[in-house]
Amino acid sequence: MGKPTGFLEFTRETPKKRDRHERITDYREIDIDLGTEKTQAQAARCMDCGTPFCHSGCPLGNIIPEFNDAVYEGNWGYAYEILASTNNFPEFTGRICPAPCEASCVLGINKPPVTIEYIEKSIIEHAFANGLVKPNVPPRRTGKTVAVVGSGPAGMAAAAQLNQAGHTVTVFERADQIGGLLRYGIPDFKLEKWIVQRRVDVMREEGIIFRTSVDVGVDIKADELLEGFDLILLAGGSTVARGVPVSGWEQYLGQGIHPAMEFLSQQNKRVAGIDPLADHRGMAYKNGQLSAEGKHVVVIGGGDTGSDCVGTSNRHRAASITQIELLPMPPEDRAANTPWPNWPMMLRTSTSHEEGCERHWSIQTKEFIGDETGVLKALKIVELGWKTENGKMTFSELPNTEREIPCDLALIAAGFLHPQREGLLADLTIETDERGNVKTANYQTNVDKVFAAGDMRRGQSLVVWAISEGREAARAADQWLMGETMLEAKAVSMVAVA
Repeated sequence: MGKPTGFLEFTRETPKKRDRHERITDYREIDIDLGTEKTQAQAARCMDCGTPFCHSGCPLGNIIPEFNDAVYEGNWGYAYEILASTNNFPEFTGRICPAPCEASCVLGINKPPVTIEYIEKSIIEHAFANGLVKPNVPPRRTGKTVAVVGSGPAGMAAAAQLNQAGHTVTVFERADQIGGLLRYGIPDFKLEKWIVQRRVDVMREEGIIFRTSVDVGVDIKADELLEGFDLILLAGGSTVARGVPVSGWEQYLGQGIHPAMEFLSQQNKRVAGIDPLADHRGMAYKNGQLSAEGKHVVVIGGGDTGSDCVGTSNRHRAASITQIELLPMPPEDRAANTPWPNWPMMLRTSTSHEEGCERHWSIQTKEFIGDETGVLKALKIVELGWKTENGKMTFSELPNTEREIPCDLALIAAGFLHPQREGLLADLTIETDERGNVKTANYQTNVDKVFAAGDMRRGQSLVVWAISEGREAARAADQWLMGETMLEAKAVSMVAVA
């Protein structure tokens, strides 16, 4: 432990943000780095707990106290070695992870927790800047071939691990660029796309083959995939969006009502200098370019995707932005029913919200309303009253609260139901569970040589969980191919097994 009194001497400090009036004029990341000295001071706050609850809070099992200590000591190379042993892509998680590790930090019981996420980002950026991130080409090849379908964080992590095991890995992606939602879902102001490409370039040098604009099941049939590869790993994500099937839904869907991902992916293409209506291999853009400029935008859904829609709409110069959520407003502090070290139920305000947005909770959409020309003009909403009976939350409409709010553009950010069943999954006769996700046993589907990982197996989740899924599925796949595996198992603390 580098500085036993560090948590007493230093207070939590996170990166400052660029001025909100400046940052809404571009799509660059908004954080301002603390610098080496302050980052090392933040790492010194880690108490090197006897029982590091942060290990179990992190889906990857990152070895957090050890890399904190290395950063404090200025041993950045060792810090990178520790971090890279459990996390393939800390440059992603260090930017867009909600940091469940920090929610489990022991220091967080009575003080602000350690800034683990920022330290993680600092380690990997130092590593890239100083030439520590190098292509790690496996010394031998096994002769086994693996097809990874989907290039989101789960697919990329699985590909990286299986390549390190010596297998020849081909990643298929139906979009025109690698990265899945990292590329075409998360806005550049949270994750600039050169960061994704930087990692893809390293992976390509390591021997991974990437094939874009290939819709597996259409451009390549399931039978061809089964015949051409020794193992298939499905990592196509959860892509069927949840709708809001009320009056006017079918009439205005595509004519004022749009899925959040259609809106966000178009903007990411604009930032990349790509035609936003270019063939995205599976993403329908039949309704033309989407813009919030000068419009009254209503974002339906209170999660991170909804927040991303808010930030993007601010940059489009929307006339107004309103975000509505069905559930009640969370408390400002940790809720009593989510005590430490659990992930806390509490109010979270993003930088996008700070840039300008009206937020309303306990709101149900009743109707999408158009004008005489058939153009969406308003939403009819009603306020809800919530109560808990026998441990179950129920709601009812509050009388005399029904009203209309102006809406030219409704962005649906209500989450995803399950993966696309038509096409590849149907052709492979893959079994699904009661939620419609791919059913597996130790990541293996009902089809002998087909495995699955990420959101299409687990359900809609976090990027950090997707990376964990990809790593664990790769380990299971390697074991199936070779009868043994040397791939790293997830680091498990005593907390996780207690």
